[in-house]
Amino acid sequence: MFTNLNAQPTDKIIALMQQFREDPREGKIDLGVGVYKNAQGVTPVMRAVKAAEKVLWDLESTKAYTALAGDPAYCRALSGLVLGDSVAADRLAMAAQPGGTGAIHQAVELIKMASPDATIWLSAPTWPNHPSIIKHLGMKMAEYRYFDNDSRAVDFDGMIEDLKSVRAGDAVLLHGCCHNPTGANLTLPQWKEVADLIVEKGALPFIDIAYQGFGDGLEEDAAGVRLIAQTAPEALIAASCSKNFGIYRERTGLLMSISQTAEQAAITQQNLTHLNRQNFSFPPDHGARLVTMILEDDGLRAEWMTELEDVRQGMLRLRENLAGELRDRTGSDRFGFIADHRGMFSRLGATPEQVEAMRVDHGIYMVGDSRINIAGLNDETVPLLADAIVKVGV
Repeated sequence: MFTNLNAQPTDKIIALMQQFREDPREGKIDLGVGVYKNAQGVTPVMRAVKAAEKVLWDLESTKAYTALAGDPAYCRALSGLVLGDSVAADRLAMAAQPGGTGAIHQAVELIKMASPDATIWLSAPTWPNHPSIIKHLGMKMAEYRYFDNDSRAVDFDGMIEDLKSVRAGDAVLLHGCCHNPTGANLTLPQWKEVADLIVEKGALPFIDIAYQGFGDGLEEDAAGVRLIAQTAPEALIAASCSKNFGIYRERTGLLMSISQTAEQAAITQQNLTHLNRQNFSFPPDHGARLVTMILEDDGLRAEWMTELEDVRQGMLRLRENLAGELRDRTGSDRFGFIADHRGMFSRLGATPEQVEAMRVDHGIYMVGDSRINIAGLNDETVPLLADAIVKVGV
């Protein structure tokens, strides 16, 4: 039987990580993998997470299953963080998921169940797992323009023009904040225009929010999602706790569905629970339990918010420093977009040949499309990256 299987393409980022590990050079710099790192190159356990784990160690009395859709307290806590009071609770259906990837996968499955002929529209570019999952599940997809490689900003006119081709029943996948891989984000007025157009077309907004708190702040980063929730009769929102709680390996995510009525939300909830049962039965709980404890305890929440803000400000400082170093070396502001972008990523606009030259000649590793992880830098490596960018002629 297994002789009938075909080889699958290697994940480019995983391959890049392996290549980095095998590089013997001491001064090599990893800007490829999409994981937050501090100045010491470590992905730390957040203080609030450590504190919650200590409490959980003392209080947890069972490892029995939670509900099929996950602990209701977790669903309420995380949906509150993302949505605030933008939508009535009885219009929400929710299911805990194994990470943001699990939430995206299940959202596409739900779309397929509801509208198998739908086309899912993706930004050009987008996170590579988006089209991979959609293709794996046999759904149709299309692209809308998003990033202008010359200005390194959102091509909003192109985006709107392309979204005018969306049909009723299609789904439009949007990045809630900190666009991956570009770092270029919509303004709130642009979110409003996009929301109105999607509603006018009778399409479904489908939002991936994986970096809330990494951009302009917890509330600011959720503003576009909340505007969609207030505007659209239906929406899907996939949230991840990997980045803003630093619990990558705990696989902690949530899929939220907004329906037009409470009656429809109840049916959607049945379908989400059914999909959980088919895919993995009960979702992982440890990370979800920690997130719930942090968000429900005033002291832990304040500690978490303080550390998250330190992380956000640190990335903004690195962005400003890199843009400044490049300004000094080039005598121009053509790299000012790095300071304007938000989140962990920016797309430099380098050619594949320039990306390869930075790896071979300078030991600097980035994804082939020139996406860099700002959090992979520190005060010592920022000038080294700036030198390399100039030397290879980006």
